[in-house]
Amino acid sequence: MSEASPLHVQQEGGVLVLTVDHPPVNAFTLPLTRALQKALAQAARDRTVRAVLLRGAGRVFSAGQDLTELQAVAGESLRRHLQATYNPLILQLRRLEKPVLAALHGAAAGAALGVALACDLRIAAAGTRFLFGFSGIGLAPDSGMSLFFPLLLGLGRATEFALTNQALTAEQALQWGLVNRLAPPERLEAEALAWAQSLAAGPVQAFGLTKRAFNRALLPHLEAVLDYEAHLQDVAGRSAEHREGLQAFLEKRPPRFVELPEDGAL
Repeated sequence: MSEASPLHVQQEGGVLVLTVDHPPVNAFTLPLTRALQKALAQAARDRTVRAVLLRGAGRVFSAGQDLTELQAVAGESLRRHLQATYNPLILQLRRLEKPVLAALHGAAAGAALGVALACDLRIAAAGTRFLFGFSGIGLAPDSGMSLFFPLLLGLGRATEFALTNQALTAEQALQWGLVNRLAPPERLEAEALAWAQSLAAGPVQAFGLTKRAFNRALLPHLEAVLDYEAHLQDVAGRSAEHREGLQAFLEKRPPRFVELPEDGAL
């Protein structure tokens, strides 16, 4: 029996609906990121696709990168991992000249939050929690988070939530501009699809040109930012802090960073 696909792709009128389905927490894996890359390439080519809706099945949008997969590449280049996964995915999301809406529920953390922030618009269910995540396992930000997080939250708030690794509530996310709208959990799917369909009915070429203008004004160095994130993640991925953070996560205990040697991150 073949393994079930971690991404379901279906078209609802002019909306291409991409549903992440990788139980139990929709963790991102290499097969999932490749499936998303393929679906976004399809959306770019297909003139009948006028908007994209990205959502998650089950109880959360996504808890972020699958850390068991990350453990499997321990000691290898995280730069190469990012160059094959999140870096091209983030660029596809920003370069797709059609509206991309993310529907978020339960939790959005780490790289998955970066993917959501690279989308054009975000609607979240009340009660959703947003977590920076990277510092909890001794890593630097990737997936464009070093740019999108302070751009949307402001540098001060972004720094606070990155260094404390505390979760933002849905209400904070709405108030501070991390998401555009909130919906009751039981209404999220319907409201997200209705919003995506209204976007698909609009002047999509003009939307694409607007997106191109916003990218030029605010994100002209996105590709260079992603490349530098990959360099920094390569450094962090080889550190004692990351080894301890990853081991602590897998053992379900708090990390003991203060017990590491002072040069542990080198």
